[in-house]
Amino acid sequence: MLSYKSRRRLSLLILLVGLPLYIVVAVNVIALFDRPSILVEVLVYVSLGVLWAFPFKYVFRRRGSGRS
Repeated sequence: MLSYKSRRRLSLLILLVGLPLYIVVAVNVIALFDRPSILVEVLVYVSLGVLWAFPFKYVFRRRGSGRS
């Protein structure tokens, strides 16, 4: 298990480095295909926007509470 301080640092790293990289990759992957209808495109981006956080649920749990 990670300590509170380690989780804080890891969550900051994920938000400042990992999330922008994930966004760039997601946009580039979508750009490889023919442009779908706007509704399909919105659904893809919304689902990708939600899915990135699931692997990091433990890291972000109680992030702002100050508890360990």
